Amino acid sequence: MTGDRVFLAAGVLLVVSVAAALAASRLRLPVLLLFLAIGVAAGAGGGDWISLHDYALAHEIGIPALALILFNGGLNTGFTAVKSVLTSSLRLALGATVVVAIVVGVATSLLLGLPLIQGLLVGSILASTDSAAVFGLLRGSTLRRRLLRTIEGEAAFNDAVVLVLVVGFVAWAGHPGSNGVGMVAFAARELAIGTASGVLVGVLAAAALARVRLPMTGLYPVASFAAATLAYGAASTFGGSGLLAVYLTGLVLADAPIPGRRTIAVFHEGLAWAAQVALFLVLGLLATPSRIEGSLAAGAALALIVVLVARPLATFAMTSKREFTTPERALLSWSELVGATPIVFASIAAGGGVPWSVPVYDLVFVVAVVSTLLQGLTFEPLARAFGLTSVAPLLPQPLVEFGGPSRLGAELIEYAVAITDGVVGRRVRDLDLPLGVTVALIVRGEDAVSPTGSAQIKAGDMLHLLAREEVAPRIPELIARLRDPTPEPTIAQRADGDGWLRELLAEPWTDDDGDPTDPTEVRGLAVVRRLRTRRDRAGALVALADGRYGLTGSTLAIGPAGVLRRYASRRLAVAAAGPEAAWWREVSTALLR
Repeated sequence: MTGDRVFLAAGVLLVVSVAAALAASRLRLPVLLLFLAIGVAAGAGGGDWISLHDYALAHEIGIPALALILFNGGLNTGFTAVKSVLTSSLRLALGATVVVAIVVGVATSLLLGLPLIQGLLVGSILASTDSAAVFGLLRGSTLRRRLLRTIEGEAAFNDAVVLVLVVGFVAWAGHPGSNGVGMVAFAARELAIGTASGVLVGVLAAAALARVRLPMTGLYPVASFAAATLAYGAASTFGGSGLLAVYLTGLVLADAPIPGRRTIAVFHEGLAWAAQVALFLVLGLLATPSRIEGSLAAGAALALIVVLVARPLATFAMTSKREFTTPERALLSWSELVGATPIVFASIAAGGGVPWSVPVYDLVFVVAVVSTLLQGLTFEPLARAFGLTSVAPLLPQPLVEFGGPSRLGAELIEYAVAITDGVVGRRVRDLDLPLGVTVALIVRGEDAVSPTGSAQIKAGDMLHLLAREEVAPRIPELIARLRDPTPEPTIAQRADGDGWLRELLAEPWTDDDGDPTDPTEVRGLAVVRRLRTRRDRAGALVALADGRYGLTGSTLAIGPAGVLRRYASRRLAVAAAGPEAAWWREVSTALLR
């Protein structure tokens, strides 16, 4: 093809892929599998519109594409989210991957009559968890946070481990005199240098982006992309794993208080999608259905061994009942999609001239398709059947935008309110924003809501916050406060200088205080009479012997009638609609009499 026709072909394939993504979302099909099918249809196996037989080219496209996908995965996660499941993810990525490689390798050798080294090479390729397929599966998933983060971490770290195994076995198969000792040393060097490069570049890039204000917002994605390429290039140059390095750099940047985060996130989300489309299209172009037909039976058998035997065995071996329940461990093994990443690794063997490598490519292609169909279509229903889903999707977490050029001395921040955020149900006047930060607008669906003090924030709202430039360093702290639920009681404990608070006693109700529904005394004061009894939970409004009043329940509040009335009105302002709001209105009315 000439250069112009290459652009034309690429444009047509991308347009068709976007249409396929739309169709897949409506039909609930694995979208990446449709990309693969488009590649097959356009290549020698279909209309023969594009001819591609260069496995080395597939490798040269596939590895950078995986790097872009992993970097975006790291940006959408962060060390803060991963650290609680880091040990489990690493055990699965390291130990479970090796177990799967051995089990599938031995099965391949016995099933197909291959030498053990070639069987272990196939096993290593099939031990891969496709990060693109897994991230796509988890995007918008309702899976519980801890399980979701574990699956995501395993998929990201797994690619680096499998690449080390595949390259090691390719070298071993090509040089029969090699041994396992050299392969272990190779693996240790790759992982150590990849880790050091990724963390170092990530820390330096985060520090630089936090301190330097770029003149145009569009430069921030360029800077973050530069960090990703530096991490990958540095690790690869010094003999480390570039895939591991680029993922770790993304993790570090995700937690850093850097400007332009929303712009960076959108940019790399688009790059990751472009990489996924290109990756699957190229792999589809390399496939030849007439040749793959001979591998259908063996490929289907290996797919069932991987999905039903090797992965459950490895997952249960590398996790314990103290970490995960039996349904959680079963779902962990079911989430590890083979996908198209093994096809990239198979292209390494094919490009390296390993004996029987082209049939290996065809075999892996069949396994990838079967795994993606079988696991991709049943994962979410299985999670619901096991009772392992939560209320709202946990990925992706909304990011905020700040740090662009501020000609007016202020930053505009967009904050998407998730259903799990503590800010849901609160009034604007109770957000306790820092001095210099104001709510400029609330966007609810297609409506613009005036941010009056009494306006109540709802899940799905987009808050537009205006922050003076000198307050910008406190924005991450502000966002964390908006996300986290506010513990009871905040109003009585807030030291805001209001005189009435000095007359209010507010502290937790304990079991030693007795029954909050019908107390006989409160903190040594006799209850004269019970004025109101709360209906939705244990609690009451009572008159005390010293002339003051008391509110019992999860929190005890004691004070004069006027003080308790102001306390009740504050609680009403942040109360959820329904019985809780009705209770605080009832208390306010009773104290007026």
